[in-house]
Amino acid sequence: MTDAKGSITVREAAARLGVTPRTLKYYEELGLVVPARSEGRYRLYEPADLDKLARVLRMRSLGFSLTVITAMLQQPFEAPADGGRPRLSAASLKTLKATLAAQLETLDSRVAQVRRELKEAAALQAQLRRDIHYVERRLNGESVEAILEERKREAPERRAALRKSQPS
Repeated sequence: MTDAKGSITVREAAARLGVTPRTLKYYEELGLVVPARSEGRYRLYEPADLDKLARVLRMRSLGFSLTVITAMLQQPFEAPADGGRPRLSAASLKTLKATLAAQLETLDSRVAQVRRELKEAAALQAQLRRDIHYVERRLNGESVEAILEERKREAPERRAALRKSQPS
């Protein structure tokens, strides 16, 4: 339902933007848009709200996180001298760059931590395979002494492989 000012309901806005009403409500929870309310407390989206939401959706489709989008939308715009669309100012772009760089640094740290954990998991996996192999050999009747003697011969190779798998 459209009112005299051109406001539309959350369901209509969602349909126009190709998202669910829940997505629009979530964006409202994040403060990305604050729709007006009807007397009955229904959300009413103005054309400016739809433009802002369309911008948010474009940025999401480009891979920007909602955190970055929120930061971008909080930055002041400046109107170009030629009368074109308002753009982020140089100061806003610097702030945005710093925000993105901090997020990249955080992500790089997380990737490094996951790589260390993967190396540790691979070493544990190899040890578990050796343990299973030992138990299978024992179940097949091999003596502890024969298995230990073989392990002693393999020890230098195994230690070298273990050193390679240790986090640096």
